[in-house]
Amino acid sequence: MKKLLLIIAAAGVFAGCTTNAVTGRKQLSLVPEAQLQADALTQYRSFLSENRVVSSSGNRDAEMVKRVGSRIATAITSYYSAQGKGDVLSGYQWEFNLVDSKDVNAWCMPGGKVVVYTGLLPITQNEAALGVVLGHEITHAVAQHSNERLSKEYLLQGIGGVAGAAAGNSQKANIFNAVYGIGSQAYGLKNSRNQEYEADHFGLLFCAMAGYNPQEAIPFWQRMSSAGGGNKPPEWLSTHPSDENRIARLQGYMSEALSYYKPVKK
Repeated sequence: MKKLLLIIAAAGVFAGCTTNAVTGRKQLSLVPEAQLQADALTQYRSFLSENRVVSSSGNRDAEMVKRVGSRIATAITSYYSAQGKGDVLSGYQWEFNLVDSKDVNAWCMPGGKVVVYTGLLPITQNEAALGVVLGHEITHAVAQHSNERLSKEYLLQGIGGVAGAAAGNSQKANIFNAVYGIGSQAYGLKNSRNQEYEADHFGLLFCAMAGYNPQEAIPFWQRMSSAGGGNKPPEWLSTHPSDENRIARLQGYMSEALSYYKPVKK
């Protein structure tokens, strides 16, 4: 019986694999995108209602988050359309909000629902570095990394009925929130190194396409490394790349990113 269940599970995994339209990598994708976006919207609205959203009316930081986010979103939309893959962003209705929190964090849900925490801004320090962060986080969403992570977690935890991922099921909701870094489980489910490098790579390109200098990625990650206080585990114990390896990869992506870079006209 156990062997039969393993065969059925393996068949489900095989059937749930898709090829990402831009990265070209095969991914596990068990949750319908439309359902994922609907769940994301529900969780996003709930999060905003429970946290202090900084009004963009007259607040320079909140205005900057919306401005930079909109430029990145426009660049991504143009890129996907030029590749004949505009349907990847079907259903996306972009929102960018700054939330008052000391956490050094930002995230993007499917459908383009983005949050930046005020605690991140002293480290980004400028619009280009914020563009690097938002390009990275938005890439996680449009490259369907969240679907991949959710699907794997549901399989690992033996959760059935994947559709309706966060609705009416506290276990699924907890996983969903952990995947996006919401609440007390902010770093419970980390992206894989493959996903992180993909987000770094394409995020850097999108940042450059939006008119922000991609070279700001290097000092930004150096500042992030210093802010971490040197207490991070070695890379082989972590799903995330080490800061040193991330920076080395970013330097390797830089010539490609710079080929897309045209400074924002002020």
